[in-house]
Amino acid sequence: MKKIIDYVKEYEMNLNKKIPVLFAGGVYDQNDISHYLAMGCSGVQMGTRFVATEECDAHPHFKQAYLDATEANICIVKSPVGMPGRALVNSFTQTVAEQKEDIKKCTNCLTICKPKEIPYCITNTLVNAVKGDTENALVFCGSNAHRVDKITTVKELLDELVN
Repeated sequence: MKKIIDYVKEYEMNLNKKIPVLFAGGVYDQNDISHYLAMGCSGVQMGTRFVATEECDAHPHFKQAYLDATEANICIVKSPVGMPGRALVNSFTQTVAEQKEDIKKCTNCLTICKPKEIPYCITNTLVNAVKGDTENALVFCGSNAHRVDKITTVKELLDELVN
C-alpha cells in the first residue's frame, strides 16, 4: 500500500519542487515529533500543548478545562457546516447532541450556514469560550488534552520537546 509520503515524493518529482508535509492531530511530546519526522514529514503542528501555556491568551477557565479533562470526556462534535471537531464534553455539547439550539440572531459569519437547519451557532459558542464560559461553549481540544497536567511556559514546553 502506498503511503502519503510516497504520493508527495511523486508530486515533488513531477513538479520539480519540494512539498513540505506537516503532521497535525494528536502530537503531544518529543516521541510523537520524532515519529512523524522519521516518517518523512517536514514538521508537526501542535495546538493543545500551546494552549496550556502562560503566554496563550485563552481564558484561564478554558485552560483549566484542559487540566480537568479526562480521556472519557473528549468527544467529536459536528460543526454547523458539517465538519467534525474534537471538544470537551460539557453542558453545551450534551444539550446540542439532544436538541437543536434556538438561534435568534445570525451574524452571517459563514456563507454556507443556514440558521434554520444548523444545530447551533458557532459564533455564539466560540464567543462564550473566549469569555471563559466553558459550560456553554465548544472547548475545542486535541485527542491528548487529558494528558495536560499543568500550565507551563512556551520556553519550558519547547525545552521539553527538543531536548
